[in-house]
Amino acid sequence: MLHYHLIMCVKYRNKVIDDKISIRLKEIFEKIAPTYNITLEEWNHDIDHVHILFRGQPNTEISKFINAYKSASSRLIKKEFPQIRKSLWKEMFWSQSFCLLTTGGAT
Repeated sequence: MLHYHLIMCVKYRNKVIDDKISIRLKEIFEKIAPTYNITLEEWNHDIDHVHILFRGQPNTEISKFINAYKSASSRLIKKEFPQIRKSLWKEMFWSQSFCLLTTGGAT
């Protein structure tokens, strides 16, 4: 079992994530994750980025999962919360880049 810390930012660090949007982003993560053998451990957000702690199997294709999550969550958030469209640039929700770190202690 491998543990990861993922940080994803909104495009141009636009300040659009509130509690309702964060809860919905988390629900989308929890829906997509089992398909890739991923389990959410902890979720936290700020107004322009999210922190996600999760675990996966050694054969998990993390980059494919992240791309699938970013695509699905962006599409659904813009559909369900149309008011954020005016805060986004060219309809892009997530930045193309992300930070993925392995976590956990080794003895």
